[in-house]
Amino acid sequence: MDIYEAIEKRRTVRFFKRGATEEQVRRIILAGSKAASGGNSQPWEFVGIEDAEIINQLGELKYRLSKGFKPGPGQTQDDIERQALNQKKGFANTAVVAICTTKGQSSAGWLAVGNMSLAAVAEGLGSNIITYWGDAKKEVHKLIGLPEGYELTCVLKLGIPQAEAAPPKRRQEFSWLHKNKF
Repeated sequence: MDIYEAIEKRRTVRFFKRGATEEQVRRIILAGSKAASGGNSQPWEFVGIEDAEIINQLGELKYRLSKGFKPGPGQTQDDIERQALNQKKGFANTAVVAICTTKGQSSAGWLAVGNMSLAAVAEGLGSNIITYWGDAKKEVHKLIGLPEGYELTCVLKLGIPQAEAAPPKRRQEFSWLHKNKF
């Protein structure tokens, strides 16, 4: 599969039949480790999370964060609750990797995540990027034993999609391209 095909096929997958194998996760992490970084600093560390209790706690933390959202136009508090529960349920049947960087280097972490998401496609897998903030992010740091001086970029879920994801709606090609000035 060439890179353009992987880019076109990449989808955010919410629910999984089965997590990626350990071998697939290792190849995906290796792809992440080859991302660009300023001065080739390679400020990332990856935590493969296999412990079901930690994975459940990550799902619970994401549920609590999502439950705190305020309803948008046309949404009810029940809609928010349903979406929050789906966030939690989405941690079932998945392999989980925490992408971390030295503090202040999260942009390099995001480049690694991009590589990893595309590598997942090449492996025939789906992925889902999960972010945390505030106190929940601090709790994730404790859960995964992140040492001082490091910060969580995100958690990446990997696995075989439960269903084929529909292509996302995209803006008209090149409607976002400006020349010389915005």
